[in-house]
Amino acid sequence: MDSAFMTSLLESIDSRTKLVGENRLELLLFRLAGKQIYAINVFKVREVVQLPPLTEVPNRHYAICGVAHIRGLSFSVVDLQAALGRSPLYNGEVKTNLIITEYNSSVQGFLVGPVDRIVNLTWDSILPPPPTTGNGHFLTAITSFDDQLIQIIDVEKVLADITPYSTDISEDVLNENLKDWALNNQLKVLIVDDSSTARQQLKITLNNLGIECIQAKNGAEGLRTLESLAEDGPITKTLLMMITDAEMPEMDGYRLTHEARSNPALEDLFIIMHTSLSGAFNEALVDKVGCNRFLSKFKPDEVANAVQERVQDYKNSLESS
Repeated sequence: MDSAFMTSLLESIDSRTKLVGENRLELLLFRLAGKQIYAINVFKVREVVQLPPLTEVPNRHYAICGVAHIRGLSFSVVDLQAALGRSPLYNGEVKTNLIITEYNSSVQGFLVGPVDRIVNLTWDSILPPPPTTGNGHFLTAITSFDDQLIQIIDVEKVLADITPYSTDISEDVLNENLKDWALNNQLKVLIVDDSSTARQQLKITLNNLGIECIQAKNGAEGLRTLESLAEDGPITKTLLMMITDAEMPEMDGYRLTHEARSNPALEDLFIIMHTSLSGAFNEALVDKVGCNRFLSKFKPDEVANAVQERVQDYKNSLESS
């Protein structure tokens, strides 16, 4: 891989932050064993290297090739083609590369084939997978570039299939009184996320807090849902809050938040940005567009604490009015 490509890949965080704020994204394009082009968001990529020697792991998941050791950091390497239910790339004939990523505050590597390029697109050109794809696929979205179909991988689903997630809330965190109050008052939360895995994680955790969930698959659908709910009266009387992802087809979470804050009928809605993107730049951008809270995916106790604080504040406001 030439130095010009690596320089482009590792360009400054500042420029990427501006892209997100403008409803834009950069995708890293790559292939597996065939001609199909896949992609992940550059925001989540730390670097791309040729596959180093790996340390074998006994009784490992079938999609785990082993453990890589790079510059003092050790992490598991996922054979992405095997994780998608196809023949493994590892030890195959295809020249392989390693995409090192950071999701949900942890580092992991993805073994892929040829790495192509980085493309700059708008989120409104990123579309949800067709409904006929079914529920078992590993895509969050599709798009096209140079007349080629690009499939964007749902990395959260891939990782959840390898390491099942926990939605359990610690006993010392769960407030049973607030849970009962939430149930009795039929509190509702809007979840906006393009990952079915992420929506399910949040739904189970919120249900365990006594809260009903409304779901939307992207920012555009989320905004339409908010506008529809606001037709019945003040949005704060209908929804306790909205929890939104950052990266989504058609409209990202930053633009969704901006649109909500610009609408008098929605401007008072409590909004949590819940994203696998991490870093100070993301928190600064969340503050800039007007979110109330920022949470990294997926930590059930942190979600529970944030939601219960909001429930308590909402309860106090009703009792004092």
